[in-house]
Amino acid sequence: MNPQTVKSSNLADLLKRYPFAESYFKDNNLPLEKDLNLNLEEYFARFDDEEKEEMAIDPEHHYRQLGEFIKQMNAFLGHEEDKVRDITILPGTNKSGEAENFEKLTVRQGEIICIVGPTGSGKSRLLGDIEWVAQADTPTSRTVLINGSEPDKKWRFSTKDKLVAQISQNMNFVMDLTVYEFVELHAESRMVENREEVIRRIIENANALAGESFSPDTAITSLSGGQSRALMIADTAILSKSPIILIDEIENAGIDRKQALDLLLSEEKVVLMATHDPILALMGDRRIVIKNGGIHKIIETTEEERSVLSTLEEMDRQLLTYRTKLRNGEKIEQLN
Repeated sequence: MNPQTVKSSNLADLLKRYPFAESYFKDNNLPLEKDLNLNLEEYFARFDDEEKEEMAIDPEHHYRQLGEFIKQMNAFLGHEEDKVRDITILPGTNKSGEAENFEKLTVRQGEIICIVGPTGSGKSRLLGDIEWVAQADTPTSRTVLINGSEPDKKWRFSTKDKLVAQISQNMNFVMDLTVYEFVELHAESRMVENREEVIRRIIENANALAGESFSPDTAITSLSGGQSRALMIADTAILSKSPIILIDEIENAGIDRKQALDLLLSEEKVVLMATHDPILALMGDRRIVIKNGGIHKIIETTEEERSVLSTLEEMDRQLLTYRTKLRNGEKIEQLN
């Protein structure tokens, strides 16, 4: 909890949410009023200058210390205080300096948001703003909030707490490892307890996504593009601590796209997907349209569009059947 949030917190609500915080006030000889319907700033304002000097009260010090105390106690108790439930994007400007045409955009856990627009329109800039947790300090002047509040600086500067895990179009492995050894290395770095179970889940899910299966003993350098992407999606979904997953043009991966998205959502991730694929765009809850470097509009997927999606999915299934026949050396014939 950052100092500004502590400062504006209602004392009664704070003690109800974090009962252990009462010990902080006791240990620091800070009396708790019967009337707790005050925020922390108002609470400290009730002490006059003489009392503050006598009791060595520095409000700014206590905002910082109480916030750190709550953070450490939550970590000790195993509470998920820092869990990202949603991110909010506040508007900035496009390349012409014009204000973006929306009030705010909140993306919640379990949602799929597609980002569409021509090449060079500014999709990467939006993704960069989210990854950097922009605070009106990027070329777009956008601001990104986490759980509705100014984000903790760890999301910007910590190497272990990364807000976004990115899966790019090109997945080229160079390490001389088997699939099992690669996943095991990642599991070890995350210090997971049930390592064998996690490794098994990742490889099974990757095979379910890939057009062609592979074994744990397969060298990762021999995986096809689709197999590599499937492995990284499964690995990221299950092992990555990053709450937001960014996928760039999954349509070019040769994998089961719907199953890939279902896997990511089952692991409670926020999914952001830059795509030119109408099937993926209509699978999303909303799509952000980028134009001239700015967010031009935000479109909610309608029921009418969902009916179009069914038609496109049937066409896609037929295309997959033809592709399988081609791989197996069969003749291409008209499907019934």
